Amino acid sequence: MVKNPSTKRFGARYGKTVKDKFGVIEKQQRQKYTCPSCSRDQVKRVSLGIWQCSKCGTKFASKAYTVAKKSKIQTKVAEI
Repeated sequence: MVKNPSTKRFGARYGKTVKDKFGVIEKQQRQKYTCPSCSRDQVKRVSLGIWQCSKCGTKFASKAYTVAKKSKIQTKVAEI
């Protein structure tokens, strides 16, 4: 049985393992993430690697399917 119902559109094609991996990636890319400027959970994916906050309108680049977490090094450099 396929874990993600959104992969039912593929029917019997492509195999279970591929559909399961695709379902996990698709679920990650469609969830809302925290905005780095206003700290609200309103960030959605616009296109490949482009993300936009629907609250403050900030548009930024990050990973293709998820928003990257800020590393400790970037945070410390920003504070200095």
